[in-house]
Amino acid sequence: MGQDSALRTSLHGVLIDVLGVGVLILGKSGIGKSECALDLVMRGHRLVVDDLIQIEKWRDGSLYGFSHDLGRHHMEIRGLGLVDIEKLFGIAATTDRKRIELIIELVEPEECIDDRVGLKEETYTILEVKIPRKRIPVRPGRNLTAIVEVAARDYLLKKGGYNTAREFEKELLMNLKKRE
Repeated sequence: MGQDSALRTSLHGVLIDVLGVGVLILGKSGIGKSECALDLVMRGHRLVVDDLIQIEKWRDGSLYGFSHDLGRHHMEIRGLGLVDIEKLFGIAATTDRKRIELIIELVEPEECIDDRVGLKEETYTILEVKIPRKRIPVRPGRNLTAIVEVAARDYLLKKGGYNTAREFEKELLMNLKKRE
């Protein structure tokens, strides 16, 4: 399994390893991507890259994200400037490359999220590869870090064959049939 360097692109966001899942956090400038990633690092997860993510498509169809050499392990935090995550938190707080498996898109609170239960599976396409996507409205007081961690755990459950929303729907339908 080798990489095909002809298939490359770049995106603005943050790529972080959350529980072994490569989570790409997207959203408009200033919405809180880096702050969320910093909080995740402080909880023991690993930063791959902040800001400009280089993405390669491998022959097997998987996407891997990494940093250009100059920005490796650095993060920009508004009000603080650039910080070196590896020097602040140690080598275990960073990794150089990670497979992108889940997209978290931080959105303004007024953006419509029409599937509150989670039955609708949304994707985001990069280099013709569809990646599962969750859109999370950002509101004051909302614990985005916990939401991202739960999204990664839920992704792992789905990867293992368990879909909470579908199981809930099955139980609901069975209960409705019993009542009839």
